[in-house]
Amino acid sequence: MLAAYSIQPDDPRMDFKQLEAFHHVAECGSFTRAAAALDTTQPALSRLVRQLETELSQVLLLRNGRGVTLTDAGQVLLKHASGIVQQLARARQDMDELRGQPGGHFTVGLLPTVARLAATPLVQDFQQRFPKATIAIVEGLSTHLGEWLSLGRIDAATLYDRGDAPHFDTQPLLQQELFLVGPPVASHVELPPVPFAQLGDYRLITPGRMHGVRQTIEALALERGVTLSIALEVDSVGAILDLVHRGIGHTVQPLNPVLSDRAQRSFTIRRIVSPTPMMQMVLATSRRHYASQLARQGVSLVQKHVLECVGTGIARANNS
Repeated sequence: MLAAYSIQPDDPRMDFKQLEAFHHVAECGSFTRAAAALDTTQPALSRLVRQLETELSQVLLLRNGRGVTLTDAGQVLLKHASGIVQQLARARQDMDELRGQPGGHFTVGLLPTVARLAATPLVQDFQQRFPKATIAIVEGLSTHLGEWLSLGRIDAATLYDRGDAPHFDTQPLLQQELFLVGPPVASHVELPPVPFAQLGDYRLITPGRMHGVRQTIEALALERGVTLSIALEVDSVGAILDLVHRGIGHTVQPLNPVLSDRAQRSFTIRRIVSPTPMMQMVLATSRRHYASQLARQGVSLVQKHVLECVGTGIARANNS
């Protein structure tokens, strides 16, 4: 026998229009900009957000002279609303494709080095194959990209595999060796490899603890009983290389960001041995969120261009 249930008059009930209005206002930081993005009026958006706040008995947005800011409740709701809005957009996308109207939107998150090498050919190829669709590229560190993927804000991401993400489907892309990178020296004599046990002798400039490089070398150091000397934490590869070039310290990085340094500066690059630290780059999609046809085809293009652009660069660097 089926159980009977009822919705009480005071039950909070959200509808999609309210969530969509709140999501766009929160993302745009302004009712005016959100109204323009949704092709509606500011009073209409204000009414929908007020209805949502009333039904949830929570203040979600604080209005000020410059726009809006999220309350704690608003920040929590935005995490859910972003995924819901993205999923409905993907559903509409698939319906359009069934009617012979391919289009929609594909968002991919790329690691900084990957974005520098692969973003342009990826965009050009995507636009040629899907002229009615749009693509967005978000650049970020592996941890941030993984969070956005979990929330449904992006369709796919290149990440460094840490083996602790059961809610992702991953495809192996590239193995990257990590090197000790230091300031330039006057002599052009090739420096010998550095045993991992001696890595503690160098003042290291590294990203924060959530970054894949940092986690890789710290895990190996713990396993080998090596005490690392972390002099500075900087979550920007460009800024790290600036500091290294000025002689502030050394860093541990893959070759690609060093050799593709926009300022074309010279560094000392030494292999690390016994053991050699390696990182596995993967292409990840979320098991929690439905992937549209466009997203699935977009993922194939990302894989192709990362392997062609980044993989070729790694092979060339390792052979140089």
